[in-house]
Amino acid sequence: MINKDESNRNNQVIAIIQARMTSSRLPGKVLKPILGKSMLALQIERTKCSQLIDNLIVATSIEDSDQPIEDWCIKNNIKCYRGSLNNVLDRYFQVAKISGADHIVRMTADCPLIDSVIIDNVIKLHLLEKNDYTSNCIEPTFPDGLDVEVMTEKTLQKSWELASKHSEREHVTLYIRNHPEMFKIGSFKNDVNLQNKRWTVDYIEDFNLISNIYNALYHAKPNFNMQDILSLLKENPKWEGLNQDIVRNEGLAKSILEDKSIDE
Repeated sequence: MINKDESNRNNQVIAIIQARMTSSRLPGKVLKPILGKSMLALQIERTKCSQLIDNLIVATSIEDSDQPIEDWCIKNNIKCYRGSLNNVLDRYFQVAKISGADHIVRMTADCPLIDSVIIDNVIKLHLLEKNDYTSNCIEPTFPDGLDVEVMTEKTLQKSWELASKHSEREHVTLYIRNHPEMFKIGSFKNDVNLQNKRWTVDYIEDFNLISNIYNALYHAKPNFNMQDILSLLKENPKWEGLNQDIVRNEGLAKSILEDKSIDE
């Protein structure tokens, strides 16, 4: 678990990776192995290549189903926090409060192709512009699965205090994005629009694509980057057909629809 003494540190940028085992579409996916390592392990390995992240914490739930995640974290000397299953916003706020971080990088544990250079570029823009919130997915131009969101601790706290909708508690940054009049928001965009590419893992088809990419690239270059993947897919165009029919951000759309039905 997190050591509360760490709250004395100042000017921290921490990465919080939210993880759970109870995915309805691919249960247990975060610990599903690729090349003998769990997806979570591979994502952490790539995130730690960031030059600007000071600390990394896995945030999972207190449910019995998520005990394997904490067990894995303990075994691999990764800090872990356990909180609410559905109130993920509270999970993030509690981690940030304990850690004493000034800036929080939010990621989800189903993105094992996350690119450390992109992470650092989003953080740099966030710090340079002195934004409250900065991301590369407000106006998506990167493949789904390379999403990076950065927010100040004060912004996270304000969201935690004011967000009331179920969707805004489940999806950590939705309140911020729903209220651009309240926050200074920055958007990091790619030179080429690649939003139609899907590199996240929700279904077995996604997992098969990611496995193919790791099998082809990891041994020669463990920290392969976005361009390496694009070059590989250009050589193997049929691979992208494995998951091309899956809709981006299905879970978020479902939560928002549930809000509407409650309001009605």
